Amino acid sequence: MPKKFIKKYMPDQQTIKEHKHLKIFGSLIHNPNLWHMNRRSVSGAFAVGLFCAFVPIPFQMILAAAIAIVVRVNLPISVALVWISNPITMPPMFYAAYKFGAFVLGEVPSEVAFVLSWEWISTEMALIWEPFLLGCFIFGLISSFLSYCIIRLLWRLHIIRAWQERKNKKLKVQ
Repeated sequence: MPKKFIKKYMPDQQTIKEHKHLKIFGSLIHNPNLWHMNRRSVSGAFAVGLFCAFVPIPFQMILAAAIAIVVRVNLPISVALVWISNPITMPPMFYAAYKFGAFVLGEVPSEVAFVLSWEWISTEMALIWEPFLLGCFIFGLISSFLSYCIIRLLWRLHIIRAWQERKNKKLKVQ
């Protein structure tokens, strides 16, 4: 996976260091290893970010940053990938997670009319929390594992292709 492509879309290091919610980590986010871009750190960051995207809590970015710091993977990529679950994508992601969790538990998913209110959320969550959280956990693990493997494979293929191109260039010069 080319570093230039990833760096093109990655947020600025200073912007992330000054983010108001990430200041709780203090000097921990100044560790240079959290900003490196290599196969291990980028694939790990994808795994952390996508797993945290399926965790149904507010401030998923803080959770992703904490895990990235602990496992020493690329911090900006981990935090940025959490935004896959945004207000537009969250309802279908979490509904699919609930349906899958209900399937795994052998339950029949309940069909209810959605009403955006605190009362509706607390009432319905009391009924569906087990399949919902199980589905989120399974989807998080699957997306985490698949993204880790795919990024490592793509990175490796890119390196092999670059070696081949360098070898072919060297042969043409001779």
